Amino acid sequence: MRMVEKVIAYIVRDGRIVVFLHPDDASFDESGLQVPAGTVEPNELPADAVLREAREETGLAGLRIVRYLGAAEYDMRPSQDAVHIRHFFQLAVDGEVPERWEEYERGDGTADPIRFELYWLPLRQVHVVGAGMAAMAARIIAEHQG
Repeated sequence: MRMVEKVIAYIVRDGRIVVFLHPDDASFDESGLQVPAGTVEPNELPADAVLREAREETGLAGLRIVRYLGAAEYDMRPSQDAVHIRHFFQLAVDGEVPERWEEYERGDGTADPIRFELYWLPLRQVHVVGAGMAAMAARIIAEHQG
């Protein structure tokens, strides 16, 4: 079984978190609602990877790490013979951000760009995010309730 290092970004502002859907690709249907995330590249630190992935998937400038929330394993079987070691980060964004927007991740150019439909979800509803991506959200929810 492969061990794959991943990062998960909780971009939080005013008690809300950035989430997205992939509206054009049926292969993403099982994932449902997600937060920015991705693979740590060889020789890349998780802190660098989370900023890179968050920028690629959201198009947002002015992202910064607030804190590292911890790591957890996520078993991908039976869909993949892999276990993801997920590093969770809380991020903030400076500057103006729309309520809803689209972004396209272009990858390495060998495939069509992937469209992301992004919006702000109330943090207290983050439990609806799929694929175990909300695993560390409780660590920040209490701070933003009020």
